[in-house]
Formats: sequence, structure tokens, C-alpha cells
Amino acid sequence: MAPTSAQSYDGDPRNDDALIYVNGDFVHRDRAMVSVFDAGFVLGDGVWEGLRLVNGRLLSLDAHLDRLFEGARSISLDIGMSRDEVAQAIMETCAKNGFTTDTHIRLMITRGRKSTPNQDPRFTIGGATVVIVAEIKRPRSELADRGLRLFTSTFRCSTPDVFDLHLNSHSRLNLIRALTQAIAAGADEALMLDPMGFVASCNSTNFFIIRKGQLWTSRGLYSFNGITRGHVFRLFGEHLGSAVEKDFTLAQCYSADEAFVTGTLGGITPVSSIDGHRIGDGKPGRLTRELSGIYWSDVEARSQGE
Repeated sequence: MAPTSAQSYDGDPRNDDALIYVNGDFVHRDRAMVSVFDAGFVLGDGVWEGLRLVNGRLLSLDAHLDRLFEGARSISLDIGMSRDEVAQAIMETCAKNGFTTDTHIRLMITRGRKSTPNQDPRFTIGGATVVIVAEIKRPRSELADRGLRLFTSTFRCSTPDVFDLHLNSHSRLNLIRALTQAIAAGADEALMLDPMGFVASCNSTNFFIIRKGQLWTSRGLYSFNGITRGHVFRLFGEHLGSAVEKDFTLAQCYSADEAFVTGTLGGITPVSSIDGHRIGDGKPGRLTRELSGIYWSDVEARSQGE
């Protein structure tokens, strides 16, 4: 049985024979590989982006490239490609597979192959490793009716001086530990607190609650710099009511009227319970459903260049 999470999806048999971009070559997914000496495999040394192709258009491309190149600069990683070349490679990967919509793209860039397994970036041989995986993925519709069950992990989101979550790094062990803890507790995903004990985000998505018609999300200091998060925050403010970034507690989440998470793949995924506390009536709320409809209409408009 497929796992239930905000990353759950309905796939497509065409994915079984997808061609993967590996440093300029296109390789069947079963034969796509990198060296065991690659910095990404050895250390998680690299950056990535998750994008969506809808109606032949890459959504929020400039925002994704801004985040990608900012992250690469922050770790002194030379991608070896311009913004236009990266975008072209993504589109070429989709075209090679005949994918034009409902496509999720994972762009992964590491520091490259090393002469020996160690931390020192000066042992890197040659240029960066660039991998692009394109797959047909549609959010699982049943989650819109059931919602996610969250469990608050004892693992906290880190401060930027320890590990900056605004950096889309391959290093994800702290977040994986939070998720495995949540799974062991019978939940779908982990809710994570910041160092002061306020709610930050989930292990792979941004988190929101609705109280008395007002949308709340964290200040974003200790959570992902989510592009979907920004769109959803803007759309709620434009169409449904007040949206604020603020510190809030678990107790305030337990008594929220509605809750949901956001991410590139799933868009808006409702939350039905947190730590066993039913949110609202335990079903996706009215404003969450309205907002989801507004969001997907916005996605369609942006895919048409409107």
C-alpha cells in the first residue's frame, strides 16, 4: 500500500520507462546512476529544486532558479550552467519523455565526483553533477477528503547558523528522523517546532492553520522558503481574508478551526488531526477547500501565462 503523506501521488505507467538527465545524457531510469564517490552520495553535498510542468509551462520558474542559484552560491558550488541552460535542460528532459503536463521535476545538483570520500570540497574532481528526473505525478485525491494526521516530533527545526532550511540542501537527516518518529506514532507526517517551541513547519512542507477566518503561518525563520507557501499566503489575502505570519503554539493549533500544509507536488493538503487532537470536525474545512480551488485555478492561469 502506498504511503500517505503530502508527497503521495497517483503515478503513470509512462514513468516506468522515463529517461533521466545525467550530466547532459539521457538514460533509462533503471540505468541512471552516479559515482559512489559523488559528493551528493558521500555527504549530501548539493542543492535541489522540485518544479511542476503544467500545460507545457514550468510554474514559478524564476523563483525556483533564484532559490537554486542562491543556494549554490551559499555553499560555493559552481553549477557550471546558466539559468537559461538549466531551464532548457529541464524542458528537454520533459520533451524526451513526451511529458507536457501533470509533471513533477526533481532537479538535483551536487558538487560532483571526489577523489576520495571526505568532507573537503578541494578533493572534488571535475564539475558538478546535474540530474533531472521528470515523472507524471498527480496529488492523491483521497487526501482532499481525509486529510493528514500529524505528530509533533521531538526533533526541532534548526537555526540558520546550524542548518539553514532556506537552503534546499540534499542533507535531510534531521527531517527524516522527525518523519520516522511520526510514522512510528501512526501519523502521516511530522509537525516540527522551532528552537523556542513555536510551530515552524512539517518535515517536507509548510504548515498553516485557520482560526476565526484568519490564516496563520510561521514567520518562516526556521522553515522552508516554500514557493507554494508564498502563493497560498497571497491568494488567501486576496480572496478570503486576513493572512498573517506570526509565532503560535501547539495549543493554538489543537484548537484551530482548520489546518493544512503546502508543497510543490500536493499544492494544498488538508490536516485532519495533530497529536490525536481532531482539527475542527476532523474533516477538511470550508476555507481550506475554497482556497484549494482558488490555488488550482491560479495554477491553471499561470500555466497559460495569465
